[in-house]
Amino acid sequence: MRSPKKYFFSGIGGSGMLPLAVLLKDMGHQVAGSDRARDQGRTPEKFTFLEEKGIGLFPQDGSGITGADQIVVASAAVEDTVPDMRKVHEVGATRVSRAQLLAELFNAAPRSIAIGGTSGKSTTTGMAGWIAHEAGLEPTIVNGAVMKNFAGAGNPFASATGGGGDLFIAEVDESDGSITAFHPTVAVINNISFDHKTMEELRSIFATFLGQAQVAVINADDEESTTLAKSVEPKKLVTFGTGNMDADYVAEKIKPKPDGIGFQVMHSPSSEKASVNLKVPGRFNVSNALAAIAACGEVGVPLQEAAAALESFTGIKRRMELVGTAGGITVIDDFAHNPDKITASLAALHEFERRLLVMFQPHGFGPLKLMKEQFIESFVTGLGDEDVLLMPEPVYYGGTTDKSVSSSDIALGISGSGKNAAALQTREECGARLAELARPSDRIVVMGARDDTLSEFAAELLEMLAEKS
Repeated sequence: MRSPKKYFFSGIGGSGMLPLAVLLKDMGHQVAGSDRARDQGRTPEKFTFLEEKGIGLFPQDGSGITGADQIVVASAAVEDTVPDMRKVHEVGATRVSRAQLLAELFNAAPRSIAIGGTSGKSTTTGMAGWIAHEAGLEPTIVNGAVMKNFAGAGNPFASATGGGGDLFIAEVDESDGSITAFHPTVAVINNISFDHKTMEELRSIFATFLGQAQVAVINADDEESTTLAKSVEPKKLVTFGTGNMDADYVAEKIKPKPDGIGFQVMHSPSSEKASVNLKVPGRFNVSNALAAIAACGEVGVPLQEAAAALESFTGIKRRMELVGTAGGITVIDDFAHNPDKITASLAALHEFERRLLVMFQPHGFGPLKLMKEQFIESFVTGLGDEDVLLMPEPVYYGGTTDKSVSSSDIALGISGSGKNAAALQTREECGARLAELARPSDRIVVMGARDDTLSEFAAELLEMLAEKS
């Protein structure tokens, strides 16, 4: 390693920031940080973990930024008006974005897999990382969510892991355009759909990303992705699909189960086949698994070995995660937060007919305004006639934002189409109503992103149901 550097993370508790901070600390660098969540007393266990790793924590008041020798990493949620950012200019420190730092580390690796797309990135990254780990490649992995296979008592927030090998696997993000900073050996695109940017912007961003890769692994079931694939040289293109028999990796004999899904994968060029039995449910996870198998195949992992590794893949935190069952009522914690993810999760849950009681907490006012009609459509289409949707107001931690579209607007649009939906002011009100409505055999699903306390809420809801029963 080169000489140690001094890094300061403003917003260190963020899902994308924490793994990078831990990774740099493990590499021998000096790391410190701040976070308004810590200042507000939220998720204290996360900050205790960081302190136990030897990472210094400061209030987000600029006190941790002291000199020009520091590299200040700012999350996208940190505005220029935050005291930390003002202090950067005062002392002459270097400011970089989280994506810039990750790209620098990633691009320095001899071999790399970058996993992008609107949905499924974290799960596919976790799957590819576990396959590579089980194959003995000792990969470095940076994910945007906790990988349960790598988590344990000493590392409860395992969204990153350092490896001794030459392979770097990372989830990369298109929402801020930073995906174009990555130059991977293997670029994966799971799917492309309207989310944070217009479709025109997304097509341009993903085209650039693919053009910088040595090999492109693309979902042949996704129309936008296959359109982009036409610009890739055939010898550099690898495809996968659950419904496209012309793809290089094809899923056959798909068998959904309440707690997982099984299928057979065929590598069309060689006609080799392997059985895969996932412990995570949903047809979308078949697609994620195919992407991971294909990507790892391009760095030398045989098909049978990749399929065997996925047998022991235990999933990603908050991705259709079973919290528990009380009084015959099951509670599920899920990261679904945009229309595509919501549609996929509801479809997976309805593979087995039981009533759903859904609490969806939007991750901001901005997404509601940008995708109002898409949110309404995803719930109108995905909810059953007996299902119930409750929505509190969106996550808001301060700063400037347009609040012209709220949860009430979404709920009214859904109920106006004949489905059961209502907006309540607080999450606590939603929880009390869910506990009141729930009856044996129901499933309660907690949906939302960018709020670590949603998992706490789901656990508290389970306790409430246990007391009720």
